[in-house]
Amino acid sequence: MGGSPRRRASAEKTRPSVFWPAAAVVVPLVGLIAKIEVDGGEHLPLEGPYVLAPNHYSEFDPVIVAAATWRLGRAPRFMAKESLFTVPVLGWLLRATGMVPVARTSSAGSAKQSVEQGAALIEHGRGVIVYPEGSLTREPDLWPMRGKSGAVRLALAGDIPVIPVATWGVQQILPRYGKLSLWPLRKRMRVKLGPPVDLSAFRLDDTVARRGASNMNAATDAIMADIAGLLGELRGQTPPAERWNPADHGQKETGRLES
Repeated sequence: MGGSPRRRASAEKTRPSVFWPAAAVVVPLVGLIAKIEVDGGEHLPLEGPYVLAPNHYSEFDPVIVAAATWRLGRAPRFMAKESLFTVPVLGWLLRATGMVPVARTSSAGSAKQSVEQGAALIEHGRGVIVYPEGSLTREPDLWPMRGKSGAVRLALAGDIPVIPVATWGVQQILPRYGKLSLWPLRKRMRVKLGPPVDLSAFRLDDTVARRGASNMNAATDAIMADIAGLLGELRGQTPPAERWNPADHGQKETGRLES
């Protein structure tokens, strides 16, 4: 994979785990399909917890983000629906790789879950990849749409840095709601990470449950603005000043990564 030089691997990557055989298969295959160029990799900490927040416009972009994360020395872990953890074999694999379960809950339940998940990330020094949009963007030109508060709640619950990241080019492999296209091989994929989002203004107190919805929305908007800015740099364009809101266009927000 092209782009910035490789960094040293973190302890979680060098320690034997289920990721090793998975990476032995997935990384060469992804390298055959895509030429991934990573910029800003220094913003991803080599040790300790983090929340990586990417844009989402293709069902294939999680594969690119995972490959880039592994390349940068960290083990890629995603949030996954809690129900998937009860599926035979798949559930074991999700638990063995440290994926983070997420359930649809009330606001109070979401806050409690965020505290528990944040504590677990800190305890194990792990990171997690959270798609703030919750599903594929509905924005006509593939810009990030309005985000959800899951990433913010998790980050603020444990004072965990949120690293914004944008990818571009994945639509050449799998367009939004389109068909898979593998030829020609080695299509150019660009991944750009930014510095941690400054969320200091939104840390009102130490109890996530007491933080108002407006504060969570404002913090989420700050994250989405940074992601859109990174995507604008990759595309050489200025992102829309306001995020696309599916509710304003009569669309229902659905997707496996919602929170």
